[in-house]
Amino acid sequence: MELIELIKQFARKQYLVVAHYPRDHLIIAGALCGLVLVLLILPIGDDTIEPSGRTEIALNIDLQQSVEPEQEQPTALAMSDFVITPETEAQPVLEDVTLWQNFEIKSGDNLSAIFSKVGLSDQDLFRVLNSSDEAKVLNQVYPGYQLDFLIPNQGELEQLRLLKSPLEGFLFTLNNNNYDVESILNFPQLKSAFKVGTIADSLFMAGQREQIPAVTIMEMANIFGGVIDFILDPRTGDDFSILYEEKYLDDEFIGNGDILATQYTNQGKTFTAVRYIDEEGEVGYYNAEGESMRKAFLRSPLDVFRISSNFNPNRRHPILNTIRAHKGTDYAAPRGTPIRATSDGQVTRASRNGSFGNLVIVKHAGGFETKYAHLSKYGNGIKKGKRVRQGDIIGYVGTTGSATGPHLHYEFLMGGVHQNPRTIIDKLPKAESIDPAEMDSFRTQTADLLKRFSDMNSTTFITLNQPSAD
Repeated sequence: MELIELIKQFARKQYLVVAHYPRDHLIIAGALCGLVLVLLILPIGDDTIEPSGRTEIALNIDLQQSVEPEQEQPTALAMSDFVITPETEAQPVLEDVTLWQNFEIKSGDNLSAIFSKVGLSDQDLFRVLNSSDEAKVLNQVYPGYQLDFLIPNQGELEQLRLLKSPLEGFLFTLNNNNYDVESILNFPQLKSAFKVGTIADSLFMAGQREQIPAVTIMEMANIFGGVIDFILDPRTGDDFSILYEEKYLDDEFIGNGDILATQYTNQGKTFTAVRYIDEEGEVGYYNAEGESMRKAFLRSPLDVFRISSNFNPNRRHPILNTIRAHKGTDYAAPRGTPIRATSDGQVTRASRNGSFGNLVIVKHAGGFETKYAHLSKYGNGIKKGKRVRQGDIIGYVGTTGSATGPHLHYEFLMGGVHQNPRTIIDKLPKAESIDPAEMDSFRTQTADLLKRFSDMNSTTFITLNQPSAD
């Protein structure tokens, strides 16, 4: 009876559906119902064929580790993330690194601004400056100096380090609200460097090709400055060699030292110079016989120049267009080129003087006098009464006074009479050579150095002159 009743109910519902929906819709709905019944009837098992394009991905899961839902696992740290002492095999130890704040002083900087950058006040600066007489060194800082601050806590300066250079400085250390000051003196390790070169254009270009420091090339030019004019004398094919010092601190290169020995062959004539330090600590350069390489005067007061006007008693003045003696030599050079004293002496004038512009006059022993005109500015400390040594910078090339372009006007007077600076040098004696009583000391100090230098030259130039193998 129940089955008959269910059939009657189904018939009534079927009638209602047929009565209210179109025939086409009923056919589609019936087809969909049939498809669902087929899918429900099919068995589901391990051998079920997967749809085309589906890829099985294996997951390696450790079922013995329980993971909380939605809990992110920490990232594993590799051992390389730690700093480990090589001998230690236990737990890794993180290194405690102390950080210094470092500042290189530049032009225009001041201590107050630098202290402010590191979080210190003017009161902190005042406390350091007034801690001791030695602290006054902070009032004389220059561009290139380095200031290092150790500030473990905000506003608390524990140490201050002032470095004039990698080799010299001062350390300020806090001690009971005061700062103790101690000097820093580092001694560099000296290593020898040996370079050779051949002139194809100029000495300075040859030095650049061989990667010889410019300061070393200029030092060599000064050593031979009494016997060679490096603007006029060098010829293509001239060769030279230099044995000089390089300075290292903690295996880091920090600069170049003195030339130990050098040699220059000019037009077939070879000059050799070796460094000698006398009993008073004075450094000089001499040949193997102890004769000084210096003349009483350098051949020129500039390292880089061209001669724009020679000494000429009958020269026509370029501005006045009249015949007026040119009592010196004009050296054209870039503005700011350093000008060197050509011999030892005393400054008798360092001031402006009419058409000469900024003028320096140096009086030398033996009744000699030199004049340097048209300077852009004077050398550091150059003023009347100042003693200068040969090679000291007394000023810089400029255009002051009656100058048509940047150049140095150089005059040479002997007994008050103007002389040609380029020709008078050969008539003057050399500077003093080694005293006979000091010759034994000279030979003891230089013999091994000269032999080593000679061996280096022989080996190098033989190698350079070897014909290349095809």
